[in-house]
Amino acid sequence: MIWQPRIWQPKSSRIEQRHIAREIPLALEYNCISHAVMMASPTDIRDFAIGFSLTEGIIDHYQDILDLTITPDDKGVIVSLEITPACFSRLDQFKRILAGRTGCGLCGIDRLDHAIRPLSPIESRFTVTEEVVYNSMRNISGLQVLNRKTGALHAAAFAASSGEILYIREDIGRHNALDKLIGHMMQEKINPADGFALITSRCSFEMVHKCATFGIPLLAAVSATTDLALKLAEESGLCLIAFTRRDGMNIYCDPQKRLKT
Repeated sequence: MIWQPRIWQPKSSRIEQRHIAREIPLALEYNCISHAVMMASPTDIRDFAIGFSLTEGIIDHYQDILDLTITPDDKGVIVSLEITPACFSRLDQFKRILAGRTGCGLCGIDRLDHAIRPLSPIESRFTVTEEVVYNSMRNISGLQVLNRKTGALHAAAFAASSGEILYIREDIGRHNALDKLIGHMMQEKINPADGFALITSRCSFEMVHKCATFGIPLLAAVSATTDLALKLAEESGLCLIAFTRRDGMNIYCDPQKRLKT
């Protein structure tokens, strides 16, 4: 979307055309039952629905999704998923109805034991040099097509051991961007154990949980992390790096010695 704001500066004022990021309500239905309404960017919606379903513990494998349809609505988009009876039965037990916002990953959870699901150790022998991770983050901004126009979107990317960024997804929500990335990789049958993830945001425990659930062995964030994120990273064997910026990066935990000097 194009808007024409007045650009005020101490010595000038002018009208300029600027790109504005779009966000829409995105409703998720499982087996005809409403489950969540998230605010998201209207791109890569299928990727998001699949990635969200995995990282929220609704499905265990891509094959658990039997059908997926996307229906535009006057107020947003409705994504209808048909999942296996076993997965739907488990979902019904959680009784989790989300009223999601772009920065929220826990809205609507009614019990604390639903907030942090147990994690299995990440199975990966992946190693990479510190310099490769650092250089990969420096290259991510050039691939953020939508953010270059709007300045309002987060990105999540997956890189190979060489540092080459293989896939990238953008969204107004940092959780959404990572779910989109994971959803795309699931569809393409990409092995998450063979690379690492980059995010252009802070690294809260939800971001670690999503990567560990999918099996990504290393996560590097542009901004800060939290104590719970570090605890989850250590428990699952995920290498967690934060403040990955021009002047360097902070390696907070590397329980499986995935970084090579």
